[in-house]
Amino acid sequence: MKQYLLAIMLICSSFYYAAAQQLKVATFNIRMETSADQGNLWKDRATPVANLIRYHDFDIFGTQEGFKNQLDDISERLPGYARYGKGRDDGGDKGEHSAVFYKKDRFTLLRSGDFWLSETPGKPGKGWDAKCCNRICSWVYLKDKKTGKKCYFFSVHFDHEGKVARVESARLMLKMIRDIAKNENTVLVGDFNGDRNSEWYQLLANSGILRDTYRDVKVPYENNGSFNAFGKALERSEVIDHIFITPKGKAIKWGILTDTYKGKFPSDHFPVEALIQF
Repeated sequence: MKQYLLAIMLICSSFYYAAAQQLKVATFNIRMETSADQGNLWKDRATPVANLIRYHDFDIFGTQEGFKNQLDDISERLPGYARYGKGRDDGGDKGEHSAVFYKKDRFTLLRSGDFWLSETPGKPGKGWDAKCCNRICSWVYLKDKKTGKKCYFFSVHFDHEGKVARVESARLMLKMIRDIAKNENTVLVGDFNGDRNSEWYQLLANSGILRDTYRDVKVPYENNGSFNAFGKALERSEVIDHIFITPKGKAIKWGILTDTYKGKFPSDHFPVEALIQF
């Protein structure tokens, strides 16, 4: 009788996990390559960045600020991941990317695309009161080979100067997610250059379309803010890198990963991770 009950429990458990889709997702601003970062040059950070990703074993993660050569370095060190994302300057390889990486052996890429955070999202350009930079969002539509379930994943980097640009970018993100993903399961990650009190964060978090995964977790792992300035801003507690999901999802864990190497930091941002389930 006990063996029979155990068998029934195992069968029920297998059905449950087959029906559910559990994903370890992350957002990681890897910091662009620049000679101004003496002591924290990309050539020294590339391997620690890849090692961090490998160890934490993300299923899908979005990056911000990476130039093509930086993304190539990550791909070379982590051949188990495929990636998608275009350069913000020309829609090709030029400029920083908001690329998405996903495990090749787990996901099939069904669709992908990019749009710019501006009044003309279909072409490269600055939006509203943004002064220095084009801003881009890249997205993928993935099918989980194990469960058959599908989800959209968006990676974005909001402007760091223009307040109007950040507010309007939040509105644009909601519109594009409605238009592209419609009612399907969706994850939005990125560097939003705004903490939980910012107007643009509030627009996203209280939209009814998206919810911050942080809110789902009773005890989040939050010993620091998400921006560290290569150790110069460790006293800051603001979180400006966020992971949002649509209402059918739920976060089981959420945390800011404060990994270091030889007393240094892989990036000027800490990656943020969430274990989610649809």
